[in-house]
Amino acid sequence: MPERQTIERARRDKREGKAASTQAGEFVREEIEHIREGKHGARSAKQAIAIGLSKARRAGVDLPPPEPGEASQATRRKAESDRKAGKHATKKVSKKRATATKQALKRESTAAASKTALSRQAKAAAKKRPASERSAAARKAARTKGAATRSQAAHKAAETRARG
Repeated sequence: MPERQTIERARRDKREGKAASTQAGEFVREEIEHIREGKHGARSAKQAIAIGLSKARRAGVDLPPPEPGEASQATRRKAESDRKAGKHATKKVSKKRATATKQALKRESTAAASKTALSRQAKAAAKKRPASERSAAARKAARTKGAATRSQAAHKAAETRARG
């Protein structure tokens, strides 16, 4: 069950007109924090992200399932069922199943939420997308920023360019 603060942050993002993936990002952030706190682990950064996205869909974030070819049939089916669960009043989750899942995750390492692992995952995901798509996403993100945040981002970019 996601924390109340996470749901509120996602709702605020929705009110501000941000994309479903941005709203879902709040749940992914929560999942990464849980792993870092040691509540449980994950096999990889990819799994940690998947858990967060699943929670987001179940909490009512209108995040579409991956397109055919982007993910396996099983993943797409799971995403669709999570989305349906988020739209309707859900039946109670089996306690045995929830406990088993939690125990399995507790056996996993917390390294999946390390800066290195997340950086590696982000770079691998970005590499799969064409430059034009990445550029369009950056332009869209810039539109939803306020003046102060845009200025801050420009300073950060300038520092990065100066370093490299």
